[in-house]
Amino acid sequence: MTVSCVIPARFNSSRFPGKLLKKAQGKTVLQRTYEKASQCPDISHVFVATDNEEIRDHITSLKGEVIWTSPECQNGTERIFEALQKNTLLQKSDYILNLQGDHPCTEPATLSEVILALKKDPTAEMSTAVTLIENLDEYLSPHVVKCVFDIHHNALYFSRSPIPYSRNGSLPIAYAHIGTYCYKTSFLKKFFDLKKSFLQEIEDLEQLRVLENGHKIKIAVVKEKVLGIDTPKDLETLNEVLRLCRQNISLSQVESFPL
Repeated sequence: MTVSCVIPARFNSSRFPGKLLKKAQGKTVLQRTYEKASQCPDISHVFVATDNEEIRDHITSLKGEVIWTSPECQNGTERIFEALQKNTLLQKSDYILNLQGDHPCTEPATLSEVILALKKDPTAEMSTAVTLIENLDEYLSPHVVKCVFDIHHNALYFSRSPIPYSRNGSLPIAYAHIGTYCYKTSFLKKFFDLKKSFLQEIEDLEQLRVLENGHKIKIAVVKEKVLGIDTPKDLETLNEVLRLCRQNISLSQVESFPL
């Protein structure tokens, strides 16, 4: 049962153009993401899907594999779907992992947990990860997507609102969604045939289309603090985190590390 990872990579981010090629402690954000995926023992092949020549040349210089995609892709899932249509090795894979290029600290163990969650349930179509929310600001922030799931680790709902609701206003046991997905390849081929859903549109969360059309998403609970590089300030934080890691200070010990 083979797993291929595709990292969708676009250059023109609205908030931080060129962020994937910005360096932190000597390596680009994208290189760090690519290397983390390559270190995962459950992944057979890693590809970068892009429409940018600088990104293509950068990954090629690292001896990585690039799949050229259209600049018309609206999001990472569309880019991966186009890559799937173009690459025979992807088409032969049983599962496809979608790893965001601007998540350079996602550990190989986290990727393995997401893959295993899907492999263990033949009735599910895709899987993703969540991590425990540790402070009230994260719980209340619309920028932190929350997830609730049942006792069998099937997703019930994702929302930008604080869920589950806390009657006394304190922080409940709540989980933040980590935007890494694993799909059955057969399902990814059907994904874009699903109707866009009402909940997807109002929450601006693509995964709700899957739930609202009656499909299962498995949840892996991981102990990971995730840093997405969305702004120059995030890059400064990444530099500091990597500096601390060089001093053998783990991410779990960095209390100020943002979700």
